[in-house]
Amino acid sequence: MATNEMERAPTDINRRGFLRQAGAAGVALLGVSALTPEVRAEGADRGAGAGGEPVAAAEPGIRGARLNASSVMGDATQLPPPITRDHAVHHEIEIEAREVEAELDAGTRFTFMTWGGQVPGPMIRVRQGDTVALTVKNAKGNSQPHNLDMHAVYGTGGGSDATMVAPGGSATERFKCMYPGAFIYHCAVPLLDEHISRGMFGMIVVEPQEGLPKVDREFYLGQHELYTNEPYGSGGKLHFSNEAMVREQPTYVLFNGAAYGYTADRFGALQARVGETVRVFMVCGGPNLTSSFHAIGNVWARCWPQGALANAPMRCVQTQPVPPGSCVVADMDLPVPETIKLVDHALTRVTRQGLLAAIEVQGPANPGIYAASP
Repeated sequence: MATNEMERAPTDINRRGFLRQAGAAGVALLGVSALTPEVRAEGADRGAGAGGEPVAAAEPGIRGARLNASSVMGDATQLPPPITRDHAVHHEIEIEAREVEAELDAGTRFTFMTWGGQVPGPMIRVRQGDTVALTVKNAKGNSQPHNLDMHAVYGTGGGSDATMVAPGGSATERFKCMYPGAFIYHCAVPLLDEHISRGMFGMIVVEPQEGLPKVDREFYLGQHELYTNEPYGSGGKLHFSNEAMVREQPTYVLFNGAAYGYTADRFGALQARVGETVRVFMVCGGPNLTSSFHAIGNVWARCWPQGALANAPMRCVQTQPVPPGSCVVADMDLPVPETIKLVDHALTRVTRQGLLAAIEVQGPANPGIYAASP
């Protein structure tokens, strides 16, 4: 009989897959004591590039926070600042896998798998040529092994083989950021589709050496879908459905792990001002659905599909496809006051499955661009 609840002990296939990927080194991790649950990044006094060349000390390369204590909803405004330096640095970054029960919708709870207790996981921001020592931890109270596949890494499994850890364990990998772009990172255990669906994905931005065009505000969103035995809006504790996931028929489709989180009816809209430029970093965890990312009432004035920051941006894009396992970086100009609705233009996901984020743009009217008739 299929096991749908993560709270039960890992299945045989989980254990076999873990041992097969981690080997004897992974088994040894079972004796490692629990480490701090905090996600943090620390500047190193001195590091070295992949070729042994010295690099300068790092500013923190990771940042994240929950918007609301009862949920796993990542604060879309809490991301590392743009990089202005013109030289490489070394980063010491830690990130922890946490399995947490939290509010999905009002009166509805679900057991999420997260990086750092939030969805999406904290954004990591570095520069092309930087080096990173990344320590992946697995909280002692977790029920599952976890690892991290980072699409910005040259290496087997994007580093997932090197970072497979049992509950209470940790593992460190070192890599050089060779190519620029916005890339997903995600758990990649044998049952990775469930882990990602439950929230185990995030974004690393590798800025090009020349940096990115300046904007006034930046927001960070992650889209994913949840598959449950219970119908949408049923309330109470929801339980994961492998059968619905195989059919690719989600119950919820979400930004940042919460139904309609960034709306006036829930935790409030994001805020901006007339005359500003806004940049949205969006990562699509999936695990199955492609997002048709659209800003109702605006346009992606500059858009880097697939997070491909090595290329010139596309201009005036109405709707940008973002496949699962990919990202987009997209800018908007804000010439008029309005409420911009960020949606997946597969609109049933908006009207019936919980996917919506709003940006309230405040400031003086500009009737030369837009005016409603009396």
